[in-house]
Amino acid sequence: MKAAIIPVTPLQQNCSLIWCTKTMRGALVDPGGDLDRLKLAVEKAGVTLEKLLVTHGHIDHCGQTGVLAEELGLPIEGPHEDDRFWIARLDEDGAKYGIQGKVFEPNRWLKQGDTVTLGELTLEVIHCPGHTPGHVVFYHAPSRFAIVGDVLFQGSIGRTDFPMGNHQDLIDAITQKLWPLGEDVMFIPGHGPTSTFGHERKTNAFVSDYALS
Repeated sequence: MKAAIIPVTPLQQNCSLIWCTKTMRGALVDPGGDLDRLKLAVEKAGVTLEKLLVTHGHIDHCGQTGVLAEELGLPIEGPHEDDRFWIARLDEDGAKYGIQGKVFEPNRWLKQGDTVTLGELTLEVIHCPGHTPGHVVFYHAPSRFAIVGDVLFQGSIGRTDFPMGNHQDLIDAITQKLWPLGEDVMFIPGHGPTSTFGHERKTNAFVSDYALS
């Protein structure tokens, strides 16, 4: 498995291109905008896209997902259906944030325990509410790798002051669903640099073992 980060939108959201190196088939995770840049990155990597994956319904993460899916004839998988509320307001939020947004209906809503496939890879779906109620994380156990969207960042966690956000749900999701995966798991967050769960358990001011003790 390989992954590449392509920052998109004025909010510099980390869209991820992930692919199976054996088949060179893959997916874009959270293609929120700057579609020409994303298509160029896919072409340069020599990857054949199978689908588009979405962690949650915020405009910078999925505002242009429906447009790209229609243009390329690709299915959309994710997020959890509890984020239908957010996806339904993409047009409205696009005008608010100056990012073009278009409402879409995923081909498949995801839930805890589901899996998604890319080539010969299988990723686990982990429902991590709090930042949004329907936020999901994609985890590839053999690579010790996760794409966590806006659940967790290097040194921080996702905001919970948006509609339907819940701080305690977010803390519980991180500590009860992500930490047990192992300290060596490397993750790509929705914004900013990569990190590992172990580093965040030691140093994160919000969810380190010390901060929560």
